[in-house]
Amino acid sequence: MTRAALQALLSHWLRSPFQLAMLLAGLALATALWSGVQALNAEARAAYATAENLLGDGTSAQLESPSGRMPEGEFARLRRAGWDVSPVVEGRASLGDTRVTVLGIEPLTASSGGTSAELVTPDLTGFLAGVGFAHPRTLNEIGTSQPDLRPSQAIPIGTVLMDIAQAQTLLDMRGHITRLTLAPVQRDGLTPLNTLAPDLRLVAPGDGTDLAGLTDSFHLNLTAFGLLAFTVGLFIVHSAVGLAFEQRRTMFRTLRALGVPLRHLALLLAAELALFAILAGMAGLALGYLMAATLLPDVAATLRGLYGAPVPGTLRFDPVWALAGMGMTLAGTALAGGQALWRLWRLPVLAPAQPRAWAHAGARSLRLQGGVAVALAIIALILAQINGGLITGFALLAAALLAAALIMPLVLAGGLALGQRLARGPVAQWFWADSRQNLPRLSLALMALLLALATNIGVGTMVSSFRTTFIAWLDQRLVAEVTVTPRTPSEARALQNFLQTHADATLPMQRIDARLAAQPGQVYAMKDHATFRDNWPLLDAVPHVWDRLAAGEGVLVNEQLARRAGLRPGTATLEMPDIGVLPVLGVYSDYGNPLAQATLGLDRFTGAWPDTPVRQFALRSENPQALITALQDEFGLPGNQITDQAQAKALSLAVFERTFLITGALNVLTLSIAAIALFAALVTLSGMRLVQLAPLWALGLTTRRLAALELGRALVLAGMTLVLALPVGLVLAQILLAVINVQAFGWRLPLQFFPADWARLAFWAGLAVLAAALLPAWRLWRHGPHQLLKVFAHEK
Repeated sequence: MTRAALQALLSHWLRSPFQLAMLLAGLALATALWSGVQALNAEARAAYATAENLLGDGTSAQLESPSGRMPEGEFARLRRAGWDVSPVVEGRASLGDTRVTVLGIEPLTASSGGTSAELVTPDLTGFLAGVGFAHPRTLNEIGTSQPDLRPSQAIPIGTVLMDIAQAQTLLDMRGHITRLTLAPVQRDGLTPLNTLAPDLRLVAPGDGTDLAGLTDSFHLNLTAFGLLAFTVGLFIVHSAVGLAFEQRRTMFRTLRALGVPLRHLALLLAAELALFAILAGMAGLALGYLMAATLLPDVAATLRGLYGAPVPGTLRFDPVWALAGMGMTLAGTALAGGQALWRLWRLPVLAPAQPRAWAHAGARSLRLQGGVAVALAIIALILAQINGGLITGFALLAAALLAAALIMPLVLAGGLALGQRLARGPVAQWFWADSRQNLPRLSLALMALLLALATNIGVGTMVSSFRTTFIAWLDQRLVAEVTVTPRTPSEARALQNFLQTHADATLPMQRIDARLAAQPGQVYAMKDHATFRDNWPLLDAVPHVWDRLAAGEGVLVNEQLARRAGLRPGTATLEMPDIGVLPVLGVYSDYGNPLAQATLGLDRFTGAWPDTPVRQFALRSENPQALITALQDEFGLPGNQITDQAQAKALSLAVFERTFLITGALNVLTLSIAAIALFAALVTLSGMRLVQLAPLWALGLTTRRLAALELGRALVLAGMTLVLALPVGLVLAQILLAVINVQAFGWRLPLQFFPADWARLAFWAGLAVLAAALLPAWRLWRHGPHQLLKVFAHEK
C-alpha cells in the first residue's frame, strides 16, 4: 500500500511539471542566496584569520610607541632585561606598480606560534639573505621587479613578509622598529614593563585593531539580506505546497477511504517534501557557489577599501557553509510545508473533499495570521524604544517586515470589499468579489512581492540617501586640490622644504594609533588653516571651536566615538593618551570610518608626540596640474603617490558603489523570486479557476474578455501591493538609517525621498507582474473554449 500511495502522490507532479519546477526553483534559489552569502562571509573570515595568524597576534601582547616607531635599541634593552620580545617593522611601500604593506620580522626571536615563523624556518638562510613571501595575487600585481619573493597562500593579499633588516632599508627606518611582540610565556621575577619602558604602550591580546570585529557589521548586514532573500524564496515553496495540497484534496479523500492511515499519509507527504528539499538543495548549493564566486571580487574590493581587510578575490569550497545551506533548506521546507500538513492532520476523514472545509480552515488561519501581525507590530514598537544594539535593531526590522507581510492580506481584502461596494454592474461586482475569494490562494505570492518591493524601496532609499550625503561630505573633506604621500621620512622632510615655495598651503597629516574611550582608534593632528575652518563638516560644536582647537584647549571627535561614548561638546571630556583629560569641543561627520577618531591642534599634537612621521600632505594650489608636474620632475614620484581631488573623489565613490553592489544584486534577485512566486501561483490557479469561469463563459462573456479580466485582476492586486509596499519600505529605510546604521557603523544619515526611483521600481515591478500574468491569460484566451466545455462535460 505504501508504494501505491506514494505513486499516487507523485503522479500529481507528473501531471503538473511546471508546478514541480516552480517548487524546486523556489527551494533552489532560496538555498542559493543563503548559501552564497554564507560562502562570502566564510571566505572573508578565513582571510581575517590568516592575517591575524601571521604573527600569532591573537595570543601575543605587543609594545608600541605612541608615535608609531621606536629606536631598535629598545629591543636590545628589553632582551638584556630578560623579556622575550621580538621586533617588527611595518609600513607602506611601493613595489613595482603597486603599494603594499611591508612586514619585517626577526626570525630568530619570532614567536613559534605565528605563521611567519613556520614560513621562514625551512629556509632560514635564504630569508636572512633577502628572500621574502607574498600571496600569489600580490606577486602578480607587483610584477617581475622583485625576483626574491616567493608565493605563499598563508600571507594576506597586499602584504609582503621579509627580513627586518631588508624591511628597514625599504621603508627608510634604519635604526627604528614599529613595535615589539611579547612571547605568551615570560620568566618570573622580571622588572615590570611600566618601570623598564614607561614610554611604551602595552597592547593586550585582542585589544588591537581586529579585522573580524571591525567588519562584523558588514557581514551581519549581508547575512540579514541573505536571510530576507531566503524568506522570500520560501514563499514560493509555501505557495506551491499549499496549492498542491488543495489540488490533491480529492486524492487524499480517496486514499483515506481506501484505508491509508492519516499518520501514514502525512509521513509520505513529509518524505516527498524531504526528497524535493534534498534535490533542490544540491542545485541551490551549486548556484550559491557560482553567485558567491561572481560577487566575491566586489566584496573583496569593498572590504579592502573600507577596512583594509586582505580578502582574496577567489572562492574556495568549504563544507561548513555547504552543510549549513542544506540544513537551512530542510528546515525551510519543513516550515513551508508544515502548515499544510497540520491542516491535513486536523481535518476529518471526508473533509478534504469539501472545498468549503478548506476555505473555513483558511479563514481561521487568516484570523490567526492577523493576530500574529498585531502582536509583531506591538513588539516592533517596543523594540523601537530600546537601544539594545545591532541584534535588537535587526529584531525590530524583522518584526516590522513580518507584521506588514502578515497584515497585508487583511488590508487587501478590505480594499477589494470596498471596490465591490463601489462597483456598478454585475461583471464589475463579480470581478471584485471573485478577486476577494481567490485572495487566500494568492496571498503568499503577494506577501513575497510586498517584501521584495519594500526591500527594494527601503534599501534603495538608504543607498540614495547615503550617496547624496556622502557626495556632499566628500566635496567638503576633499577640498585640497592635491595630496601627496611620501615614501619615507626623509622624503617627507624634502617634500616639506620643496612645497614651502611651490604650494599655496601645505597641510601635513600626522596620526597615531591609540585607545579612545576603551575603543581602538586614531588621533590626528590638524593645522590651523582656513581650509579646515571653512570646510570641515561639524555636526555639533562649542562657540569659537577653531580658535580653541588651535590653542590646544580641547579635542574634536568623530560621530562614531561621540555616539558610542556619549560625548557632547561643551559638557563631555575625553582621556587622551600621554596628554590627559581634554574637553570635547566638537563632533564631525566621518562616513566610512569604522574606528574612533579624535583630532588635536597641530602644536598640541607635536608637543605630545614629536617623532610622529608625516603620512601625507594636503596641498592647496591655484594650478594643481603644474604642482603635480613639478613634484614628479623633482622627486620622480609615481602616480599612486600623487592624487588630485577629482581622483580621490572618484576612488571614494567607486568604493561606495562597489560596497552596495552586493545589496543591489540581492534586491534584484528577491524581486525576481517574488515574480516567479506570483507566476507559479497564477499558472497553477488558471487550471483550478476553470470551474468558476465556465458559467460566465456560458452566459456570454468571451474568452478574450475573461482573459482581460484575469490579467486586470493580477495588475490590480500587484498595484495595491505596491501602494502598501511604499510606506513599509520607507519604515524599513528609517530603521536602516536611524537604528541599524547607527548601531553598525556609528553614524546617522538623514532620510531623503526619491520619487523617481519609486516610479522606476513601479515600472519594473509592473512589467514583472505583467509577464507573470500574461501566460495564464493567453492560455485562457487561445484554448479557453475547449477547456471550459470540459467543465460541463464532467459536470463539475
